[in-house]
Amino acid sequence: MYPKIDIDYEKCTTPFDCNKCLQICPQAVFDLNTLKYVRLKETDKKEPGAYKVTPIYRDRCSGCNDCVDVCPLQAITLSYPEVKKNES
Repeated sequence: MYPKIDIDYEKCTTPFDCNKCLQICPQAVFDLNTLKYVRLKETDKKEPGAYKVTPIYRDRCSGCNDCVDVCPLQAITLSYPEVKKNES
């Protein structure tokens, strides 16, 4: 089972301000998505909610917790789903 990666988007509103989780992740689990598009205009990197960090490659996550440790906003949490045992 892969770790569950949750990002609190109420805390992480301008990911370009720090970009630390994207830089530190040795497995490149995270992707940065543009949420706001305005035709013929560059999206403002400082505008809250214009970009979003997404753990798109969760299957690559090794559970090292580097992203959790480096996040200055404590916006990232990792959890591990319980493995159900077969009852015989």
